[in-house]
Amino acid sequence: MNAHEIDYEIVGEEMQYVEIELDPQEGVIAEAGSFMMMEEGIRMETIFGDGSAKDNTLMGKIFGAGKRLLTGESLFMTAFYNEVVGKKKVSFASPYPGKIIPIDLDKIGGKFICQKDAFLCAAKGVSVGIEFSRKLGRGLFGGEGFIMQRLEGDGIAFVHAGGTTLKKELVAGERLKVDTGCIIGFDSSVNYDIEFVGGIKNTIFGGEGLFFATLSGPGTVYIQSLPFSRLANRVLAMAPKAGGNQRGEGSILGGLGDLLDGDNRF
Repeated sequence: MNAHEIDYEIVGEEMQYVEIELDPQEGVIAEAGSFMMMEEGIRMETIFGDGSAKDNTLMGKIFGAGKRLLTGESLFMTAFYNEVVGKKKVSFASPYPGKIIPIDLDKIGGKFICQKDAFLCAAKGVSVGIEFSRKLGRGLFGGEGFIMQRLEGDGIAFVHAGGTTLKKELVAGERLKVDTGCIIGFDSSVNYDIEFVGGIKNTIFGGEGLFFATLSGPGTVYIQSLPFSRLANRVLAMAPKAGGNQRGEGSILGGLGDLLDGDNRF
């Protein structure tokens, strides 16, 4: 085994966190900002890239960190090590409401492709890289662009998603059409492409975008019901505009209702 063998428990329902139990000298890597809490005896270290043993040379570390910039992530990750005798626990939290999904890379051929911001944490030794799309259409219209994240190794990694999640097993030749933002990730055996929605009315008035993502089996795919981008867009649409008033929610009086219920901001 190249990656450390870790035990874990996922806690909560809609705002989950994962509690990882580390044996002496075991470690875990995580995205900056995902740390929640840890017990005494665990050492935290900021590292370049993912700290995997794939390439420990200086140039290898710089290249690994540079790849993370392409996915919109920080140059640095955080590693946590148990340096005392006995088991110790460290926890990481999901950044928005949804689910945390454990991915055992050893059971799926050692590789998992996911959207750019899905990765949460993983056993020390798992490599967090990038996956380039070689298809122009998929890169331009696939929602996630040319670049997705690639998790490689033989350990356990954790990804997070918004809303309710679906795990679907596709048989050979089976195709699934998905909103491009609703993809969490998929096995390396799954073929990912895009497809034009088609139809003038669908294109102009459908409101669902111009393209579907098509996932073809065999392999496992993970789907989320509420991409964070969709949630953010709805929040921004309802936010007060600069210099304007808030929208009245649930009232036929609208903004006038705010005056009657004591909200007298203009």
